[in-house]
This record gives sequence, structure tokens and C-alpha cells, in this order.
Amino acid sequence: MEQLIPTINKLQDVFNTVGREYIQLPQIVVTGTQSSGKSSVLESLVGRDFLPRGTGIVTRRPLILQLIHTDPDSEGGEVEYGKFLHLGDQRFTDFLEIRDEIQRETDRVSGTNKGISSEPISLKIFSPHVLNLTLVDTPGITKVPIGDQPADIEKQMRELVLSYTKNPNCLILAVSPANQDLATSEALKLAKYVDSQGNRTLCVCTKLDLMDRGTDAMDALMGRVVPVKLGIIGVVNRSQHDINSNKPIQTAIKDEMLFFQRKYPSLVGKCGTIYLARVLNKLLIHHIKECLPELKTRINVMIAQYQTVLATYGEPVDEKGPQLLQTITKFASTYCDTIEGTAKDIQTAELCGGARICYIFHETFGRTLSSVDPLEGLSTTDILTAIRNATGPRPALFVPEIAFELLVKRQIQRLQDPSVRCVELVYDELQRIIQHCGRHIRDLNRFVKLHDKIVEVVTALLRTRLQPTNQMVEHLISIELAYINTNHPDFIGGATVVSDWMQRETNQRRRNRQHVGEGKAGGEKDKDKKSLVKPDSAVTSSGFWLFGGRGGRKDDSAAVAESEAEEDKDYDAPMMKSSSVDTPVERGWSFVNHTDVPLAGAQDLTSKQKMEVELIEGLIKSYFQIVKKNIQDSVPKAVMHFLVNHVKQKIQSELVGALYKEAEFDVLLEESEQIAARRNEAAEMLAVSALQFMFVSTWRTLSLEYHRLSERRHKLLVKFVICSCTNA
Repeated sequence: MEQLIPTINKLQDVFNTVGREYIQLPQIVVTGTQSSGKSSVLESLVGRDFLPRGTGIVTRRPLILQLIHTDPDSEGGEVEYGKFLHLGDQRFTDFLEIRDEIQRETDRVSGTNKGISSEPISLKIFSPHVLNLTLVDTPGITKVPIGDQPADIEKQMRELVLSYTKNPNCLILAVSPANQDLATSEALKLAKYVDSQGNRTLCVCTKLDLMDRGTDAMDALMGRVVPVKLGIIGVVNRSQHDINSNKPIQTAIKDEMLFFQRKYPSLVGKCGTIYLARVLNKLLIHHIKECLPELKTRINVMIAQYQTVLATYGEPVDEKGPQLLQTITKFASTYCDTIEGTAKDIQTAELCGGARICYIFHETFGRTLSSVDPLEGLSTTDILTAIRNATGPRPALFVPEIAFELLVKRQIQRLQDPSVRCVELVYDELQRIIQHCGRHIRDLNRFVKLHDKIVEVVTALLRTRLQPTNQMVEHLISIELAYINTNHPDFIGGATVVSDWMQRETNQRRRNRQHVGEGKAGGEKDKDKKSLVKPDSAVTSSGFWLFGGRGGRKDDSAAVAESEAEEDKDYDAPMMKSSSVDTPVERGWSFVNHTDVPLAGAQDLTSKQKMEVELIEGLIKSYFQIVKKNIQDSVPKAVMHFLVNHVKQKIQSELVGALYKEAEFDVLLEESEQIAARRNEAAEMLAVSALQFMFVSTWRTLSLEYHRLSERRHKLLVKFVICSCTNA
């Protein structure tokens, strides 16, 4: 169990070196007001003068003091010396030099004019006359700023002390002078602020020999004034006169024992520096035992973290050729696996790789095509104009097929932009996969130049495949435009469209008959019937115009001819009236400028024109749906063949051909100094953590040995003090 405190000390050293405390370690924090005797208590525990002395505030930086007991029977074990963490293995056998180094280090950071700093100084003292202890001497609490101290010195000092005492694994040693009322002790007040139950607070009452005559500290030491759960221990330190006259601490300890025998005989066994050291040692050991389960868990977590960190940095590269080839192969495999969906690091927050490509094909591209209206941008005027332009100077008996082809090609051309956009989205996703793989391959985080070169090569490969893929998609559209297959089995044809139109007209006539009132006169009814029958001839004639029907009744043919003449007259009349050419009219010419002839409005369409428009619209819708299905099926196939699959097949060969060059090995596999330093730091922390875990795991075996050794050592110390007092 004696090894627990040195183990904690080692952890403390590591944390002070890296500048961060990853685990809240068990330690004893010494607090008190300025000139309360903290430094004298610490020197008494060590048995040597080693702390700076002077008036006012002297301790201006926290001092982490680690007392390590050495075996006097071992070689060199009787030598007392100190070591500073910031000076490495340099030993100080002269304790006055230790005092000077503390002063120099304090002035270096805090200045020479009473400034303070929260950066600690770490000091180890090896001696056969000390018990294993870890103490933190904090600056004395002050209220009035002096020298270079800031105006809020009291607040800063309080925060500095609380930064140590709020650690739930620390013990608080509150130092208060006996010539002041304990009820007003600032040290106990701060201790109670962070330890309201008092489970880890021990009070030391100093300056018992300076109390007024006729008074004593019996009530305070017995806990009747301010109860402290871990107890109140009285000590007598050297006076300023004793310090100036270089009175040895061993002599002062003897005088302390005589003082308690004379003034407080009932408390001789529970007061004094020797008793304080023993109590602190036992409390710290006991406290470490209580903290061990949590400490062990935290060390386990830290080991796992540093193992992960160390794995990210990898091992130093000895054979660069195999390392480069392995990294390239791993990147290519990860890239292909991400596309196929077989990668180890599957994301759950968003779609990535092949899943996103699938989403682009079937959701983004599919919805875009579905939202394309077959007749968007195609007005009735456009359709009628195309029909008239396709018939030339002769009136049309049928709807010209060339008009349908012209209009449907115009609509098919609108599918090219969504198809090209689909290629761009897939290209962007393949670019994103590069960054995704770069983040998840640890070696690429080490070799920054290799990572940048891989990104460059794969991006160039993708760029070379973008143009052929776009050309293929454009060719798919051109193929659909090259031949309009009106014999397609899914194409509805003109007869179906006309039949649907005639059915709608018949239904409309029936609805009109139902709106005719039964109370009308017979003549009016006959008139209504004639008006309702009139469209029949238009339908018949329209059907004849569209499909060139023969064998109709003779009177029907005459009606058709008459209807045509009347409709042509009605159709041409507004055009003649709407002519805007005035100059020829003024000259007496009787013709119009045909380039300015407007078409009739939708409300002026004849039955023939309405049928022609609806026929063309129906044919366009039917054929557009066929082409849209073809494009929706063929574009993803083209993208996969010309872009995705080609990149998967060529990525590794392209990387090897561009990067696997012996002259480039050193450049591509060059590590930054930061990576190497972090690897060394992580390896050191991992080794130290594993060592600490080993000690912590064996605490039960060591505890029995501790009890046996500590009791024997205590008996020897008590015997030595009693003999010294008797001789005196």
C-alpha cells in the first residue's frame, strides 16, 4: 500500500508535464490566510528549511510537494535531496538551493513585485525521515492588493484555492492560527464551501505558544468551538526569532513535545508535528483506497482513449514502399465499398455513397421527370400554327404527321437538362466520397501530402469521365429525337384520341339536353334540337378530315361541304379585319401581310380546330410518357456504366500509376513534427496509465504490507522522540 502514494505522484507528474489533469487525483491541499503558518507546517513535516521566507505574501504560486520515503538501509537511501519537475533529473542536496530555485521560478512566472500565478511548481523531496505524502501549498488568502497584484486579488486568490479544493478526491488541510477565533477562520470557510459535510477537511491550529496569558485552545482543539469531522491538531512552529537564528527543526520538534506536555498534557498523543504527519499519511492512504474504484475506472477510460489516439497516429514508417501501396489499396477498397454499401463505417445521420446515388436516380431524378408537364410551354396557338405550316398552301384534309413530330421533339428536348443535372449530382457525390474516405483512413490523417495527392488523382479521374458521360446522356436524348416511333405498342394513336373526343362531345350534348326546360313551346324545342344536332355534322366532318373517311351519306357530304365553307369564312374574316398593314390599303391594294396574320383565339376555335388541337395534345402526352420512361431507365444505366463503374475499376490502377514512384516516397510519406510529438506523448501517457492501472489493481495485496510497515515505523519514531525528550 505504500506504493499507492508514489503512484499518485507519478500520475501527478505526468499531468503537470502535459499541462492538463485528466484524472482528479487524491492529494492534500493546504489552505490558509497569509502568515497563518502554512509554510512552517510544511517545513516541519519535511524536517528541513526549504521554503522562501519574508514579510507579506511569499507563496505566490501553488507548490505541489511530494514527500517520498526512502529506505535508509538501501544504497544512497540515507541521502536527502530534492528534484524539480521543470529541471528533470537534476538533484538538489542543499535545501537552501531548493529555496532559491523556488524563488527564481516564482519570479520568472509571477514577476518580482508580489504578482501571483496559478501555474504550479512541482517539487519532490526524497528522505528517510518523511512519510509518503502529496501536498499542495496554495498562496495565502489576502484581501488588499499590493505591488503588481490586480484589484480583484481576493477573488482571484479564492478561485485559485477553489480550483484545488473542489476536487472531490482531495483532502483539505485548513491552517488557522490559535490566536484568532476559529469561527472567523477564512480557511475553514472556504473548506466548508466545497465540503459542506466535512468528510475531507482536517484543521491545523498553529501559534498555540503565542496565545494571550491566561487563555488556552483546549475548547478549540476539542472541537467545541468549530467541530471538524476529521479533527483539529495543534502544532507549535518556530518563531521568526528561531528562523532568523537558524534553529534546527529537530530541536523545534523536541521543544514542541515539551510544550504540549507542559500546557496540554491530556493531548500530548494527539498534537504535534509527528502526530500530524502520521494522521495525514493515514488519511491520504485511506482516502486513496476509497477513491481507487473510481480512479481505476477513469484510468481504464484513459487507457482506451490513448490507445485509440495512438492508433490514429500509427507506427513510424520503416519500409515506405509497402506502406504507400497499402495505403493506396486501402483507400481504393474503402472508396469502392462506400459505393457498394459494404463499408465498415456506415453513417446513420445521412445517406452516403451508393445509397445517395440510388436516391439521386430514383428520387431526385425520378421526381424531376415526373414533374415535367408534356404540354408545358406549348399553347393552342403553337399547335395550330404548326398544323397550318405543315400543310403548306393547301387546306388540310388530315392532321399532318409532321406537325406532331415537330411538336413532340420540342417537348422531348426538355428532358435533356434534368438528365445532365442527374450526371452532375452523381459526380458531386463521388467527390464527397473522396473526402469521406480520407477522414476514415487513419494513415491519410498522418500523411497530409499523400492525402492531397490522392484527392488530386481521383478528382482528375472523375473529371475525365464527366464529359463522356454527359455526351452519352445527350446521345440518349438525340436517339429519341432521331426516330419518332408511332408504331410503339404503348402509343395510343389518333383513332383512340378522336374516339375519346367524340365520346366527350356526346356526353356534353346529353348534359345540355337535360338543362332544356320541359315547359318550352314545341317550336322552341325543335329549335333547341336543331342546335343540339348541329355538332353531329361537325363531328362527322371532323372525323372525315382527320382520317379521310369515305362512304358517308350524300346529304351528309353536302352538309360537310357547306359547314367547311361557312367555317372557313368565319375563320378568315377576323384575320382580314385584324390586319395591321395600312399602306397597301391606302394605295387601293386588296391583300394582307400574311406574316402578321394572328390566329384565332381559343374561344373562336371551330369544332375542327378543337379536334385537331386535342388530337395533337393527346398524341404528344402519349408519346412523351413513352420517351420519359425510356430516359428514366437509360440515364442511370449510362451514368453507372460510363462514370461510376469505370471509376471503381480504374481507381486503384490510376493511383498506383500516379503515386507509386520511389522518388516520391519520402515526400508522400512525410509526417509533420506535430504528429510525431503527439505519438510520443500518447505512447508515454499510455505506458504510464498502464503502469498506474497495474498498481491500482494490486492495492488489496499491498494494503496488508502497508499496515505492518507503517505501525513499525510509527513505533520507532515515537521511541526516538521520547528518548530525545528524556535526554533533554
